[in-house]
Amino acid sequence: MIKVSGYQLFSATVLFQLGTTVIFGFASEAGRDAWIGILLSAFLGLFVILAYTSIMYMMPGLTLVEWFPKQFGPWLGIPIAWLYPLLFIYDAGRGLSDLKEIIPLTLLPGTPKWAILGAMMLVITYLLFSGVEVIFRLASLLLPIVFFFFVLELILLLSSKSVHISNLQPVMGGGWKRVWDTVWPFGILQTFGETIEFAVLWTFLKKPGQLAKINLIAVVVTGMTIAIFDMFAIMVLGEGVFQRNIYPLLVLLKQLSLSDFLDNLDALGVMYFMITIFLKLSLHLMTAVLCIQKLTRAATSHIPILFATVTTFWIGSNMAKNVTEHIYAGTKVLPYNLWIPLFLVIPAVLLTVTWIRSKLVTL
Repeated sequence: MIKVSGYQLFSATVLFQLGTTVIFGFASEAGRDAWIGILLSAFLGLFVILAYTSIMYMMPGLTLVEWFPKQFGPWLGIPIAWLYPLLFIYDAGRGLSDLKEIIPLTLLPGTPKWAILGAMMLVITYLLFSGVEVIFRLASLLLPIVFFFFVLELILLLSSKSVHISNLQPVMGGGWKRVWDTVWPFGILQTFGETIEFAVLWTFLKKPGQLAKINLIAVVVTGMTIAIFDMFAIMVLGEGVFQRNIYPLLVLLKQLSLSDFLDNLDALGVMYFMITIFLKLSLHLMTAVLCIQKLTRAATSHIPILFATVTTFWIGSNMAKNVTEHIYAGTKVLPYNLWIPLFLVIPAVLLTVTWIRSKLVTL
């Protein structure tokens, strides 16, 4: 029987929610008020996640893809359930496409993109065959490393005398609209709505009663971390540079140096990205594999793993012609066409139906 501790679930959730936001400037369209956008996204995203946990508490022992047949019946519930693993694989392909763009730009210029993606997918495939517990143990080991370097980065920035608090002023000078545009729907759904994937894994938690508390703390930690990242990027780079750059964190870390001895510390940013994207891709695919295994009643996970990894590699290799097209699809097309229906609308209907049925049973 697979059992996951509260700390392991917390670690995996935080690293999953950080995802690629540690590289891309979260809510950069809001300019100097981006940090307000992430805090508001975290606040609203918490209620979305609490709705997922409420469904979990009302149907204990059942995973995400078992919720829908339970409440909607097999004819409607099973087709809806199949949408989720397919979406998780597509999201994994998008994450792999992010990797395809940033690694040649920073660490391995000139290296064929297929080689980078292939190497990453081989490691992830090995991890998937190792099982759920290995992924959670790895997350619990990597989280302290990420936050150690995060604190080190802040110390170096503060000692560099390049931090200018005045760059954050005037607060809300551009009005609420540009902040809200970054919150809805992308800010809420990309960082926090995707946590619905963990509804496939929550049944492994040793103490189910801790679920809501773990998610609450994870959202607070994630929101504060990304907000601090954004604040320092704005204070060092200024609003204009922060808004214009696709990878503002890398530009921020290029400003660091240790007594003119160590410089180009943007490798720290790439390390953040590699750790979080590796864990996020692994969790995307593990949840997809578990969903497919339950829906097909497969005896082993071997075929679902091969299907998920090969499909992800193909999607990541053929996602978009360039970074601009890739970001546009992720911020303007995907949230409205897939995330809102699957992360908000269908779960809201499910929560309502489940609550009504639970009340009718008690009458």
